[in-house]
Amino acid sequence: MITLHATTATLEEGKAPLKVVWVKQGELTPQGQVLDARLDGLLRQAMAQAGFKGEAGESLLLATSEGNFLLFGLGEDIRAAGGRLAQALAKLAFPEVLVEALEAYPLAEGLLLGAYRFDRYKGEKEDRALTLYLSGARPEDLERAKGVAAGVYWARDLVNEPPNVLTPEALAEAALSLRALGIEVEVLDEEAIEALGMGAFLAVAQGSHHPPRFIHLRYAPEGAQERLDLVGKGLTFDSGGYSLKPTESMATMKGDMAGGAAVLGALKSAALLGLPLEIGGYIAACENMVSGRAYRLGDVLKTLAGKTVEVMNTDAEGRLTLVDALAYAERQGARRILELSTLTGSAVVALGEEVAALFATEEAWGKQVEEAARRAGEKVWPLPLERAYREKLKSPVADLKNVGDRNGGAITAALFLAEFVTVPLVHLDIAGPAFTKKAHALGPEGGTGFGVRTVLEVARGLTDTTPA
Repeated sequence: MITLHATTATLEEGKAPLKVVWVKQGELTPQGQVLDARLDGLLRQAMAQAGFKGEAGESLLLATSEGNFLLFGLGEDIRAAGGRLAQALAKLAFPEVLVEALEAYPLAEGLLLGAYRFDRYKGEKEDRALTLYLSGARPEDLERAKGVAAGVYWARDLVNEPPNVLTPEALAEAALSLRALGIEVEVLDEEAIEALGMGAFLAVAQGSHHPPRFIHLRYAPEGAQERLDLVGKGLTFDSGGYSLKPTESMATMKGDMAGGAAVLGALKSAALLGLPLEIGGYIAACENMVSGRAYRLGDVLKTLAGKTVEVMNTDAEGRLTLVDALAYAERQGARRILELSTLTGSAVVALGEEVAALFATEEAWGKQVEEAARRAGEKVWPLPLERAYREKLKSPVADLKNVGDRNGGAITAALFLAEFVTVPLVHLDIAGPAFTKKAHALGPEGGTGFGVRTVLEVARGLTDTTPA
């Protein structure tokens, strides 16, 4: 467990058992220089003797008669530096640490995200308390970082839960916990979903023993002038259906609800931070399984929007659940929608595992989200909604097919979604960065909580709050 506190004490003045001294491109930061002068150049001498250059994440621990010092490479990304530092400190035995804040908010956010772990199913757990004092930080920066990290943590936890635990019903129960923060939560069962006419969503769900749940959330603080509506993909497990996935691809499909987890995490953070805008959230939660009841290739489905879809691939299920959720969001008065989903392997082929694909039906809305992601430190890249590819979705028996051919698959998926809404839509295909198979600066392997920070920055931008 990591705890952050703001302090006015400098590295020279502070009394902590360990002091972290940042090094960038071989040079000490200003507080480090002052400390080194008081120590008669001890720090620079140790750096020279050890050949320490201060590369990103590089560290050198010094135990001296003047105290304990950890020289630490800052690198170019201060969030990542915070994450790496939290991971390095977890391996040391110091209960309290003093560190120069530099840019307090991103550093604090990085420290908290880097300290995350998911070990609830392990027999042996190590949960040592670590208190960090950030020299020069403002308390409000640390409170903001804590609020954001709480949402990211929850999103990661949800993604990391095994699919036998996090069923559609369990995801709905998790959403209901947000009522404690003043968020309105309505959960629709299978009967209510059918009564609404969500035929595409129900078709995906019908092969599973676990019934679907549609989750509708509303955060509406008093005096809110702006509104943001979020749609997240909620496949708690995706086998691919009759278009069965190979084992390697199926192994991480407990994370196919990462978009829905991001929506829940963002709403939690918004409530904790008291953001002054209304936020709607919509998650169609189900499993995509194989059984005698599962939907088939060639089936024609009627969506909530009234359009019909011919199923040409049962592993293109996410878009079928999403179009009913998008149509429902618009019925609820959405003026602009940000949708997040682990939608296509094509996006991963195009942009790799660290960058989400951004598609926008309106350029200005797309730019807002893109800029918010940049501020949040989450990587997105705009791809075109090439209208000529709409031809790939034509069906001889229905209004649309649910897939085109293999070429431009991420684009045709985005075009398919755009057919079901009339308000400005940004679709973030987070299939790459939502789940990682290796540890990184801001966390361990598993769910990343990607999208939570971007959504929160979008919300801040809509309320004209100047980002830190």
